[in-house]
Amino acid sequence: MKIEALRTSQGAGPDLATGSTLEVRGCSIRYGDKPAVNDVTLAFALHRVTALIGPSGCGKSTLLRALNRMNDHIQSCRLEGQVLYHGQDIYDPAIDAAEVRKRMGMVFQKPNPFPKSIFDNVAFGPRLNGTFRGQARQALADHVEKCLRAAGLWEEVKDRLRDSALSLSGGQQQRLCIARAIANDPEVLLMDEPCSALDPISTARIEELILDMRENYTIVIVTHNMEQAARVSDNTGFLLSGDLVEFNNTADLFSRPRSKKTEDYITGRFG
Repeated sequence: MKIEALRTSQGAGPDLATGSTLEVRGCSIRYGDKPAVNDVTLAFALHRVTALIGPSGCGKSTLLRALNRMNDHIQSCRLEGQVLYHGQDIYDPAIDAAEVRKRMGMVFQKPNPFPKSIFDNVAFGPRLNGTFRGQARQALADHVEKCLRAAGLWEEVKDRLRDSALSLSGGQQQRLCIARAIANDPEVLLMDEPCSALDPISTARIEELILDMRENYTIVIVTHNMEQAARVSDNTGFLLSGDLVEFNNTADLFSRPRSKKTEDYITGRFG
C-alpha cells in the first residue's frame, strides 16, 4: 500500500509552530541483542532543520536510517515503537518501503554518485519511477535543471551534463547527490554527516544550501560537528548511549543546556 497524502499532524517538541512532518514515538532499535536506540520520542518540525548530535556509537545514525526504513536491509535490526509520517506509521506492514524512501531523500556521509553522467544521476529516480512517462523529453531535462539549481550546482555543470559524475570534485559530487535525492520530490531530506568528507570551502557551500533548502524541505542532519549543528539547525537532539538526553531549540540547547550530560558534551568534557 502506498502512503496516502495526509494533512500535517501537530506534534510535541521545540519550535513546532508550523506542525511536524515526522515523529518517532517510543522508538527502540536493537541489532540482535545489542540496544542502539532506547525509547526515543521526538518530532521533527515542518520546514525546519533538526540536528542529531552525540559521540560515536550513540545511536544517531541508526535513528536517522530508521526514519526512511534504511535499517530494513540489516537482518539483525529490530524496531519497536512508531515512526509516524503525517500521522501514519511507516512500519505498518501494509506500507510500501519504496514509497517511504521516495518521500524521504537520503544523503550519505561520503559522496556516492553513480558511475553515470551528471544528467543521468539526477534523472535516475524520475526515470525509475516513471515520473515523466508519456511527456516530452524536455520535461525531464527541465526537472534535472531545477534540481541542479536547487543544489547550487547548475552554473558549474550546465555545459557538461553528459560528463561522468565521477569527474566532479568531492564537494560537487555531494551537491550532485543532494540534487539526486530531491529529484523524486521528497518532503523530507535526511543527511548523515554530509560534510565530514569535505574540505572547509565545500562544507560552507553545503551548509548554505541546507539553510536555503529548509524553505522547501524538512531536514534532519546527523553531525559530529557541534559548530555545524549550531550554524544550520533550528532544533537539536543530543543522544548518548542510545538515550535522547535532551531535545530543544538549538540556541537554548547550546547556551542553556538542561542536562549536565549535555553541558559536558558540548563543552568537550567527553565525546
